[in-house]
Amino acid sequence: MLKVENLYKAFGGVVAMNDVSLDFPTGSLTAIIGPNGAGKTTFFNLISGHIRPDRGRVLFDGQDLVGRSSLEIVRRGIGRAFQVASIFPSLTLRESLMAAVISHRRQSTQVLTRFPLQSAADRVEEIMALLELTAKADVLSRSLSHGDQKLLDIALALAMDPKVLLLDEPTAGMGPEERWQMIDKVYRLWEAEKMTLVFIEHDMGIVFKIAQTIRVLKYGAVLAEGTPDDIRSNPDVIDAYLGTDHDATVSAGEG
Repeated sequence: MLKVENLYKAFGGVVAMNDVSLDFPTGSLTAIIGPNGAGKTTFFNLISGHIRPDRGRVLFDGQDLVGRSSLEIVRRGIGRAFQVASIFPSLTLRESLMAAVISHRRQSTQVLTRFPLQSAADRVEEIMALLELTAKADVLSRSLSHGDQKLLDIALALAMDPKVLLLDEPTAGMGPEERWQMIDKVYRLWEAEKMTLVFIEHDMGIVFKIAQTIRVLKYGAVLAEGTPDDIRSNPDVIDAYLGTDHDATVSAGEG
C-alpha cells in the first residue's frame, strides 16, 4: 500500500530525514513516536507532498508520488489531518463536509451516481455518525470545541475517501479524558473504514494501547520499529525517549 524508500531531506545544514525506509501494509495501524525534532511531521510532509525529498521515493500502490502536488496525492488516496485543525470557520459542520465531499467527487475519476447531491449528503451523514458529530451538524465550525474541531478536520480528510489516513497528533491540546475519547473514535474509525492509518502521538498510554506497530524516529532516522511490547522493552528507545519510568507513566495513562 504505502512504502517509503531511502527518504532524505536536509534544510540547510540540518538533516531532517536521514535515509528512512518504511513499509505500511494495507489496513495497518501504526504509531510514529520520537522526541521533539525527531522528524515526525517532516515525515508526514514528505509523504503528503507538502515538501519534496532531496532523494528517495514515496510509493503508493506501486507508483512514486515524489514530485506530485499535495492535491494530487490526496486525490490518489492519501488523506491527512493536521496538528492544528484546518477548517472552514464560517460554515457549519455539515456545510463544510458537504462542500468537501462534492468537491472531491467532481474532481475524482469515479463515476457519479444518478443523484450526486443525495449521494454526497448520505456520505456526509455517514461520516458525521462515524465520528459522533451528528448532534453538532448545524454548529458553525468556528464555534466548535477544540476537540470537535479536530474531529471535523479528520472528517474533512475522510470526505476525500482516503485509503491511507495520516493523523498528526490527533489528541494535542486535550485533557486526559478528552484524549481517550478522541483516540477511541480514531480506533473505531480505523476498524469501520478498514483503511491504513498512521498517527503521530506523544501520549505513550495511547500509543501502547492501540498501535499494532510503532516506529521510533530520532534525529530524522529510524531508531527502532516493532510491536508495542518490542518498543516498550527496547533499551535504545528507553534511553532516547521513554525514560526508565515509562512503565509507571503508561500504566497511569491507560486508566
